[in-house]
Parts: sequence; C-alpha cells; structure tokens
Amino acid sequence: MKIVFYQTQKWEENYIKKKLKGHKIIFCKEILNEETAKLARDADAISIFIYSNVNKAVLDKMKKLKLVTTRSTGYDHIDLIECKRRGITVCNVPTYGENTVAEHTFALILSLSRKIHKSYLKTLRNDFTIDGLEGFDLKGKTIGVIGAGHIGLHVIRIAKGFGMNVLVNTLHPDKFLAEVMGFEYVNLEELLKRSDIITIHVPYNKDTHHLINKDNIKLIKKGAILINTARGGCVDTEALIEALDKGILSGAGLDVIEGEELIKEEKQLIYDKDKLKNLGNLVKDHILLSRDNVIFTPHIAFYSREALLRILDTTIENIEYFSKKTPINVVN
Repeated sequence: MKIVFYQTQKWEENYIKKKLKGHKIIFCKEILNEETAKLARDADAISIFIYSNVNKAVLDKMKKLKLVTTRSTGYDHIDLIECKRRGITVCNVPTYGENTVAEHTFALILSLSRKIHKSYLKTLRNDFTIDGLEGFDLKGKTIGVIGAGHIGLHVIRIAKGFGMNVLVNTLHPDKFLAEVMGFEYVNLEELLKRSDIITIHVPYNKDTHHLINKDNIKLIKKGAILINTARGGCVDTEALIEALDKGILSGAGLDVIEGEELIKEEKQLIYDKDKLKNLGNLVKDHILLSRDNVIFTPHIAFYSREALLRILDTTIENIEYFSKKTPINVVN
C-alpha cells in the first residue's frame, strides 16, 4: 500500500521505516489539510494526529483512500460518517498512555496544590519570599474522577497512594472494582459538591460537550481545583473564567482548552475566514492563560517517549492488519 504519515518527527520516521515493511511510505511534517492532501491523492492509507482535520473537502482530494489511522484515542477530528459513506475504514489507538496521562494529571494537581508555578514565577523576579505560597496536602482530600476508563482508573490508583478519598462518576459502574480499590460512585452533582479536586477523563462527544458548564459549575465546592486532560470542549471556557473570578474554583490545571488549535495557529487567523468565527474563544483562552492560578500545558499529557512508542506500534499494527483484510481498532 501507499501510506502517507502526517505530523511526524524524524525519530518517528526512522522507527516506522524499520518496523513497517513492504509498503511505499511518505512522511509529511505538516498537518493534513486541503493543501497537504495532495501528497495523498493516490494513497491507500493515511496516518494522522489530532490537529489534522479529515472532512469532506480533504477526502475529495484522496480518491483512492481506503484507511485512516489516527495516532490518538480520540477521533472527533475525523468525519466518520463521510468516511463510512466512502467505504473508508477509520482506526484509532484505543489505549497507549493511561498511566502517562494519569501521571501528568498529578503533575498539574501538585503544581497547583503546592504553588509550584507561582513559586517559579516569583523566583524569576528575584523574589524569594514565601508570601502567597502556602499550599495544601493531598492526603485526606477528596478527588472527584469524572470517567473511570483506562486513564481514570490509573488516576484512582495514584490518588489512593496519596491517601486521598475518591469519588467517581462514570457511565458503567463496577461495584466490585469500587470495593477492591476503595472508592465511591456518585452522580455528577454530588461529585462537584464534595470534591476538593475535580479531574476529567472522558472522550469528547455531543454528550460530554460542556460537561462542566455555567449551570453545574455553581455546585462546585468553594475553593476546589479543576483539572482537564481530556478535551477542551468538555469545559465551558466562559463558565470556567466566571468560577475563577468568583472564587468558586481556586485554580485550574489544563492540558486542553476550547480553541487550543487556534493558539497554535494564530497567524492563520489573518488568512482563514473560517477560523475567524472562533476568534472569541481565542481571546477568552488568553484571558484564562494570563492568570497565575491557571496552569496550562499544550496538550502534552500523552507525550512521553514510552507512550509515543506504544502509539506507533499500535498504528503499525492497524496498518498491517488492514492490509491482511482483518482490520482492528475500527471506530466507524
């Protein structure tokens, strides 16, 4: 097969060439869009990452395409309906960084609980006083975990190691698991009311869009911390800003945010009229990121060398199994 890999680094290219034999492979450092789609105009398969958008206009450029394999768990950047209509198989990487994302979650939590980021900013100003740097212990605090899939379960394990009380809200409760691991299932409202720290680990879809919103954010325990390493659209940015302004939340740790792709591509706003529609979100995000009680990382919770290798290995498997007419990890 002819396969085009988008958004690749040199070390990834070397790894893929070593592992994936018998195919014609082309690498592109850019994201997939209408312009770069020409590289795959006669490709059988493409491999993409989350910032590539597979829509009808892009698919129109690739008439021979049979497989889209995304190097991510989420696939909201792919038009599954249009792919299915064209007979194109879409595969993802269902698991790769459960412990990786969970560890990053606690990096954000600890940065806020011990004022690490704020301390760092003070020392940069040659200010070594400890005013305003009092933190709090995690031991004995209550963490609310929204979504108890692969990542959520790792978060629970780590939280128990810190001696935390754990509340869980999930679609598929497992009473035996709760008993063994020592956590409690509750509805979302109760979780928001009782948790000192709230962390989100759900996929993004129409049901989880603005899961935390202007209505339920008012229920949050005063002074709590919100962590989001899932998808930006799970949290209403306006509601988050208001909650921080009113002291409902004392801080937020965000690896994702609404409009995050615009922050990476601000220069394109000048030329891309479609992106101008989201300019309001971009401005709101900058307001959020300027606060000293908000920590933002650029969608890197998954970004460890070990996790990246697992992503590549699964992507290679997806291609090999598809070429043998026995596709795996199909999402459409």
